[in-house]
Amino acid sequence: MAPEPDGQELTRWKIHGERLVDDTRRDRVSIASVELPDGVKFEQWVFRIRPAAMMAVLDDRDRVLMLWRHRFIIDRWVWELPGGYVNPDEDPAVTAAREVEEETGWRPLDVEPLGSLQPIVGSADAENRLYVARRSEYIGAPADINEAERVEWIPLDTVRDRIAKGEIVGAASQVALLHVLAFHR
Repeated sequence: MAPEPDGQELTRWKIHGERLVDDTRRDRVSIASVELPDGVKFEQWVFRIRPAAMMAVLDDRDRVLMLWRHRFIIDRWVWELPGGYVNPDEDPAVTAAREVEEETGWRPLDVEPLGSLQPIVGSADAENRLYVARRSEYIGAPADINEAERVEWIPLDTVRDRIAKGEIVGAASQVALLHVLAFHR
């Protein structure tokens, strides 16, 4: 947040400490002691999740490569872009490309960054790096059979309707797809 003209940050929350609840290979969960500008104090759950990278792979027929998969946390079948957690010391673009290959059997080409997002910024540091590939080549069946029920090329002109129907609910998939629709067609 940019400081106020007189140098004061009038709405900045103060953090008086953070106590660790759990620390796993991917996530760190803690509770922060927070004070609002008006003096109200409370505790806030904080989730620090390792960065993820995902990719919208496009073809020359105005389609995007997607996964149909079950998400147990919300107990729903949804369409998602391929992606996964970034390994330590791995370039997020490399992660995104590797995940596309493992999950779909397609190798992305001509990869470009789209940007990044924080899907639950009020309680988590969970950066999602987004990429687009304009071409790809089929290299064989997906190596990771646990990721998706189906891998399909979805017409881009169906994306808005699929979002409205609740078939595409993941924040990163929605942001990347809407970015592609707005700026990359």
